[in-house]
Amino acid sequence: MELKVIKNVDPQIHPTAIIDPTAVLHKNVVIGPYAVIGPDCEIGEGSRIDAHVVIGAHTRMGKNNHIFPHAVIGEEPQDLKYHGEYSTVVIGDSNSIREYCTIHRATGENQETHIGSHNMLQAYVHIAHNCNLGDYIVISSFSGLAGHVTVEDHAVIGGMSGIHQFVKIGSVAMVGGMSKIVQDVCPFVIVDGNPSRVVGLNSVGLSRNHINQDIKKELKRAYRLIFRSGLRLDDAINQMEQELSSTPEIEHLLSFLRNCDRGLCRTRER
Repeated sequence: MELKVIKNVDPQIHPTAIIDPTAVLHKNVVIGPYAVIGPDCEIGEGSRIDAHVVIGAHTRMGKNNHIFPHAVIGEEPQDLKYHGEYSTVVIGDSNSIREYCTIHRATGENQETHIGSHNMLQAYVHIAHNCNLGDYIVISSFSGLAGHVTVEDHAVIGGMSGIHQFVKIGSVAMVGGMSKIVQDVCPFVIVDGNPSRVVGLNSVGLSRNHINQDIKKELKRAYRLIFRSGLRLDDAINQMEQELSSTPEIEHLLSFLRNCDRGLCRTRER
């Protein structure tokens, strides 16, 4: 059976690796010892698959990803609702997926588990079925995301944290280590603890993402309205719409707040 190879630069495949004949490997791919690439998979240009990695069926991976030893991507979901339907894992470009990570296919016909680009998933991180991760995310070791979790761009999740199914983590938010997250986490804030509570704006994250001082001031005003004013969330949203400047960050924050299906993680009571 002939392996599908794209263009003129052959992948470097260790002789102990097992590659399904339906897999597509683009140029400059490196496959390490004892790695397994399953059926109907595509590994993008310049990606590196290290020793003992298992890539299950129907996994699509972009360019320049590095999958470290013993990671497992694209196996069946740990979900009793799954009954063998066609589903996928789709991964973008330039991700670092460290040792023993697990990323499972979606539940539901033609559904996908999605990982964006430029993310770091540290050792033993678990991404369950139907999760949707954006770009430039860091998830620290031993953290687990249950099914249907959304994590927006530039979020940071500390080690050994647990994220409940259907929860959304907002952009530039930070989740402290060993946190239990059962409600949506507002963009641009820090949450910590079990039960988790908002402890302030993510000032370091805002600086690292080059948010200018004028926008920071607007976000501080938004924070006070949401978490310090005593207003109901709907009333805080209405006041934000009337009082705050219409920047992309504020508009994104408002959109997130309007769609908090699991409720919003709040501050500790004083």
